[in-house]
Amino acid sequence: MITIFKKQKVEKKEENMPKDNQKKNNPNLIEMLNKALAGELQGIIQYMWQHITMVGKESASIAPILKKISIDEMKHAEMIAERLNYLGGEPITKPAPIKVGHGFEEMLHEDAKAEEDTIAFYKEIIAKADSEKDYVTKLLFANILTDEEKHYDQFTVLLEN
Repeated sequence: MITIFKKQKVEKKEENMPKDNQKKNNPNLIEMLNKALAGELQGIIQYMWQHITMVGKESASIAPILKKISIDEMKHAEMIAERLNYLGGEPITKPAPIKVGHGFEEMLHEDAKAEEDTIAFYKEIIAKADSEKDYVTKLLFANILTDEEKHYDQFTVLLEN
């Protein structure tokens, strides 16, 4: 006996969602998230490379901080890539330009500047997401912003000492 199964219509998840919850393929926001992702990838590589190559008496205290921040940036990159994918964007894999610096002080200046720029940009993303009523992206970047402000503080404190 042969049983024939009728192919059932598979509904997309979005079809069952209220209109306000459907994915929004907003090219401007997706472009901003990809730029943020490129910055996080840059941070991962930059801080990891610095932590590996740093030498001198400062390296014992600073290298572990750079390693931890690099791992934080990796977590941020993953969350941003997941959000991009959800929003229908294609996450990029190319980092922003990496500025390792030479010597302890130059490295920390580059790092503080990168974090400062990131903080300003993430505030723009939060405002854009809010204006688009994309509250999940807004919350995601508000949470990441907290970490980026801590990183900036760490670098500036290290520069002062």
